[in-house]
Amino acid sequence: MKIKILFILFFLFRCGDLHAQSLDLKILERLNGPPQAGQDKVWRSVSNNAVYIEAAAPLTMFVTGIVKHDENLKIKAYEAGISLIGAEGAAYVLKKIVKRDRPFVSYPDIIIPKVDESDYSFPSGHTALAFSMATSLSLSFPKWYVIVPSFVYAGTVSYSRLYLGVHYPSDILGGAAVGIASSYLTFKTQKWLSSKKHHLKTQ
Repeated sequence: MKIKILFILFFLFRCGDLHAQSLDLKILERLNGPPQAGQDKVWRSVSNNAVYIEAAAPLTMFVTGIVKHDENLKIKAYEAGISLIGAEGAAYVLKKIVKRDRPFVSYPDIIIPKVDESDYSFPSGHTALAFSMATSLSLSFPKWYVIVPSFVYAGTVSYSRLYLGVHYPSDILGGAAVGIASSYLTFKTQKWLSSKKHHLKTQ
């Protein structure tokens, strides 16, 4: 299933690369803009600290589950952790397959990099992790006060990558798709395993 999703994402990227490259660049150019010390510092901080926040989410859930003796919460923590690992792995593989240069590499006269990045561009790994976390939390705790802040956070991280000039909008869309897919597949797999385990116990 994950292989099919990777293939679809690769196909979508190629189609987008042929038909929407100019739009991709125009949007990025507008969001990237010239350096501004204050804003640059804020968005670099958002981008640089994202991975720590995302790693803290399942860890906090797991520790809380231990303290409260809540097995269900610990399972949700495992799901979130596995989803993050899956999203990171899928993004890494796609980067190696697609090998899309960073926008500031392809268009050095147009896009201004405001942070150092050396790997490939598609999809956005930061976005994949952010949307993986947001989706995991939303599936585990389907309340508006969890869902809305989670996806606002994911959108904020995504915007930071555009502002910093290190991703095209299509990289962001690809990363979001990877993150959401990883969490959804992990959630469904866990539900299936739990159902299977319950069925075996009742036999």
